[in-house]
Amino acid sequence: MKNGFLPISKEDMREAGIDQLDFVYVCGDAYVDHPSFGHAIISRLLEAHGYKVGIIAQPDWHDKESINILGEPRLGFLVSAGNMDSMVNHYSVSKKRRQSDAFTPGGVMGKRPDYATVVYCNLIRQTYKHKPIIIGGIEASLRRLAHYDYWSNKLKRSILLDSGADIISYGMGEHSIIEIADALDSGLDIKDITFIDGTVYKTRKREDIYDAIELPHYEALLADKKEYAKSFYVQYSNTDPFVAKRLFETYDGKMFVVQNPPSKPLTQSEMDQVYSLPYMRTYHPSYEETGGVPAIEEVKFSLVSNRGCYGGCSFCALTFHQGRIIQTRSHESILAEANQIVWEPDFKGYIHDVGGPTANFRAPACDKQLTKGVCPHKQCLFPQPCKNLKVDHKDYLSLLRKLRQLPNVKKVFIRSGIRFDYLIYDKDRTFLRELCEHHVSGQLKVAPEHISNAVLEKMGKPSVEVYKKFVKAYKDMNEKLGKKQYLVPYLMSSHPGSTLKEAVELAEFLRDLGYMPEQVQDFYPTPSTISTCMYYTGLDPRTMEPVYVAVNPHEKAMQRALIQYRNPKNYDLVVEALTKAGRTDLIGFDKHCLIRPRREHSFDRNGAKNDRGNNSHRSSSKNDRDNFHSKNSVKNDRRTVTSGSRKKITASGNNQQNTGAKKKKTIRNIHKKK
Repeated sequence: MKNGFLPISKEDMREAGIDQLDFVYVCGDAYVDHPSFGHAIISRLLEAHGYKVGIIAQPDWHDKESINILGEPRLGFLVSAGNMDSMVNHYSVSKKRRQSDAFTPGGVMGKRPDYATVVYCNLIRQTYKHKPIIIGGIEASLRRLAHYDYWSNKLKRSILLDSGADIISYGMGEHSIIEIADALDSGLDIKDITFIDGTVYKTRKREDIYDAIELPHYEALLADKKEYAKSFYVQYSNTDPFVAKRLFETYDGKMFVVQNPPSKPLTQSEMDQVYSLPYMRTYHPSYEETGGVPAIEEVKFSLVSNRGCYGGCSFCALTFHQGRIIQTRSHESILAEANQIVWEPDFKGYIHDVGGPTANFRAPACDKQLTKGVCPHKQCLFPQPCKNLKVDHKDYLSLLRKLRQLPNVKKVFIRSGIRFDYLIYDKDRTFLRELCEHHVSGQLKVAPEHISNAVLEKMGKPSVEVYKKFVKAYKDMNEKLGKKQYLVPYLMSSHPGSTLKEAVELAEFLRDLGYMPEQVQDFYPTPSTISTCMYYTGLDPRTMEPVYVAVNPHEKAMQRALIQYRNPKNYDLVVEALTKAGRTDLIGFDKHCLIRPRREHSFDRNGAKNDRGNNSHRSSSKNDRDNFHSKNSVKNDRRTVTSGSRKKITASGNNQQNTGAKKKKTIRNIHKKK
């Protein structure tokens, strides 16, 4: 093996004295041996349990020989699309091809196929007809049962069927992958491995499926979106390892896809073990010539402290992948990793992040979750915090203080999400004070997502009043500390439930805030989220009530433009949106207006179009029109319009029938008389 990395070639195998590997891991990402990459964790964990693993990263799917470079594995192939769903990796929400891929050497796009898991498995099957294939990672996990695929706009079958794989290890996979490996090593046929939590398998024997909930069959899902909404919510309510039931879907009346309950969460000692494995903590040296793998820069000097999230946002897939039970590493484990980081040659003194899906969750929401599981039909924070919720930042605060004391450390930042509602529910303001004092670099990013309570309810987010309370507390604390630090809110347009009315409401909020975001996330329907189910079915699966969904690309563009209404490029879209929403009162010169009218037209106080606007604003310069969003230009134009002398000049000029030089001469004469 080269420099401590796992084998990627026959030469590496010979150097390590390996005749045959136990598993070959085929991955859509470049090989990065760092615990932020799923393929590194799974392969190192298997190695720690005595299995020999090799890596084929980003094989050429046009060449079936690319899958054979490490020979036939003894036990099977492991396949993953990478750290992201391959379609999200390739396409923006507008379905346009992205220009770069951070998980590929040099950031080059196109080194993996669309629907990578399916393509890689079919590639393997061309040569190895009966060798076990175990699929995992985010793409396989979130497509494990019938799912809506945004990019094809179709309801797709379980990825287990389309890929031809034998079994899915879903979720984070540490428990299930070792159990699968041990079962194969003991001589069990892959078709007989049907008993492991955290797996999905297929069978033609209905009689072998026991103690299970039968979901609507695939043909019924295709025929009726309402059936899919019902089916999805059953799945959503069975994601907890303590209370979840076995589920199964039927295809063509003869094939059954069975989902076993999720694996139990890792204990703290198990989490510590996972992060203590001998990772090289960087990309494979073979990528140096092509510029390395850009994704390592985001995680190289960051620390993962937890997993899971009980926030329950509707648009997030964490419930299906990591679960709602918080799992944490010990302080000792995190400090040991930090002590590796601070002595690296290119460490500049800044730990970039200490967190996880939600940085300030360091324990399960309540004591009962570790024995009885999470509530299947209730959320911990939404719509109000549960009375059993434990709000306490003491452990996280203690960890951050220890990290700040390490040698060579200048600053410890928190860049992964701070859950502001959880923070504001903490009556002890010590964490907020130290957050502002030590862990913010001028700006703190938080995710209110929207400010319309009608939309927030669909998002599973707290009401806007909670966000306003946090904004005030954050501002007051910074003033108390004598710091000028700001909040950067993440906002989302076109989420199910958002009409143009709610989009205008958000624009007005931003106007009053005096802030225009540089980036806006248009809602992206990714597999296995409540929001995606709403998008596809037009129903809220929790209540089965209809939900308004903006699916027309032009309407989505209007909602997005309203959030960035000050951008001149969005002017026409904003005018159209305000007109359709019946809010042309927001086009004008008053301080409550979002935009100014162009020369071609204006609107009276009742919102009616006034063709005389072409004359009434002729004194406005082209520069003023192009920069309508500038406060100075608005102030100057108001002065131009309301000034008595200039109104007379404009009116005189407009009443002249002369053109060209004669008209200019007339205006000059008026100036002279004045």
